[in-house]
This record gives sequence, structure tokens and C-alpha cells, in this order.
Amino acid sequence: MTTVTLPAVPPPPESHTGTRRLPLPGDYTVAPGRSLVELTGWYGPLPTLRRRIALADASLTVPDSSEHPSFRFEFDDPHLTARLVSEQVESLAGGRRLQLTGDLDLDGTAFPLLLRLRVVEHADDRLLVVGTATLPYRLLRRATGFRTGRPATRLRLLVAAEFA
Repeated sequence: MTTVTLPAVPPPPESHTGTRRLPLPGDYTVAPGRSLVELTGWYGPLPTLRRRIALADASLTVPDSSEHPSFRFEFDDPHLTARLVSEQVESLAGGRRLQLTGDLDLDGTAFPLLLRLRVVEHADDRLLVVGTATLPYRLLRRATGFRTGRPATRLRLLVAAEFA
């Protein structure tokens, strides 16, 4: 049996100290054309609906103190007019993933939501994230009156955005 010794390669330098993967404190927005939002309806294992949703506005506020950052997404589309505001942001996996707990506001009715984001790229002045949230369609329809027009058991909301 032979033994192979691999050279130790140091990890690439981080733009922040520690495991922080957020930009420097400040307010960041998403430029037009730098985002993607998709709503997919699932009936069991089968997708029954797939539609792109317009992102009217999105912002990220990173505070100076140790408070949690705040994400806000506004969807403005004939099929979905809603606002998602994060109440708590949790950093997972050394900052490579973010878990947003918040409310999806549909026509004045708040529906709890858990959005799991993956940090694709980060720097001192920008943040690129992609993530999904799964919503039980029946509960969402009963609570808010939202309808897709197609049969579904759950909805998946896909969000990709570059905050700069």
C-alpha cells in the first residue's frame, strides 16, 4: 500500500474577518435585471405551474451594531402582489447560508415564511444570494385567498438577487 501526501493549500483570503459573509454596514438594493423570482406549483411530484414573477423592489439593510440584517422583497405581478419582510436572519454553515424567517404579506394578510438562501458570492459592497421557500398551498389559500388557477399541494418560491 502506498501513501500519498497532498500539499496543504491555504484557503482563499476572505474579504471580511471571520466567517461574516455580508457586505459592510449600509443599505443595498437590487438593480433592475439583476434578480430572478419564480413561482412553481407542485401537485405531489409533478410541477403543475411555473411562472416568472416581477420583483418590484428588494433591499438589504446591514446595521452597524450586532443586530440582524433586514431583507425586504416586493413582488408586483398580475399573478402575485406581495411583500416579504424578514424578521430574523440566521447565519448557517459558517455564513455560507442564510435562513430568513418572516412574513409574506398578501393583500394585508401575513403568512409565515422560511426562506433559505445560499450566499453565492460576497464582497464588501455586494451580496449575491439564491434561495427557496416552500409554502403549503392549501393553508396559503385558506389564510389569504391566493389562488394559482391550477391544482397544487405546495408552492415553491425561488429568489435570486444581487444586492449592490
